[in-house]
Amino acid sequence: MTAEESLNNAENLLARLEAARVRLDETQDPDQAIEILQELAELAKEVEGELQRAKRAAENGGCRAPEPRCSSGLASSGRSSRRISPSSR
Repeated sequence: MTAEESLNNAENLLARLEAARVRLDETQDPDQAIEILQELAELAKEVEGELQRAKRAAENGGCRAPEPRCSSGLASSGRSSRRISPSSR
């Protein structure tokens, strides 16, 4: 997976996280609030994983190899200039 693909996945997950947060703000049911909090925690972990994949891919010059380095050994130190923030939705 490329850095761009991982960042797109992270953006989609962040949109889902924001929707869950809105549901949490709107609920009055304690049981539903607990379920939503669990969903938020899971989504946050998934976002972190995608961001780590994007970082590794960017550091490896966009390699698709699952290892921290490209299988060819040609890793670059380039970083993605794309930033994900709540305001970039």
